[in-house]
Amino acid sequence: MSSWNWAARSVVHGIPRGDGPPPEGDPVRRRRAVEAFLAATRGGDFDALVGLLHPDVVLHADRFVVPTPEPITARGAGTVARGAMAATGRARFTGLALLDGSVGLVMAPHGRPALVLAFTFAADGLITGIEVVADRERLAALEIAPLED
Repeated sequence: MSSWNWAARSVVHGIPRGDGPPPEGDPVRRRRAVEAFLAATRGGDFDALVGLLHPDVVLHADRFVVPTPEPITARGAGTVARGAMAATGRARFTGLALLDGSVGLVMAPHGRPALVLAFTFAADGLITGIEVVADRERLAALEIAPLED
């Protein structure tokens, strides 16, 4: 997604990052996990998705993602993986990005961010949390920088 033509924004509000440091502070490991999550979503590989997720993973999506009247929370690796499978079509417009300095995903179908996925990790590298944001005000407040796939 190197051809995105949107500019990074300055940070005003961030996405919650969890209650501890990323896995062993290893950005390469985190990036590989996010790359694998995107590849499994694009490929419709349910088993690979479940393998990347902590059994107690929690996904929070703001009300603009679906849209719904209320935010959505999904718990458990199977439930979150099924939700990712439902987003296979969106995944083709999604690429790696730095979100406030941490690796995540940005969906930008027309060169402008429509939603982001921020990840938190356990020490073993499994994904423990996913925050999905489509609220335009929150998106505008994020510092977003695209990464090469």
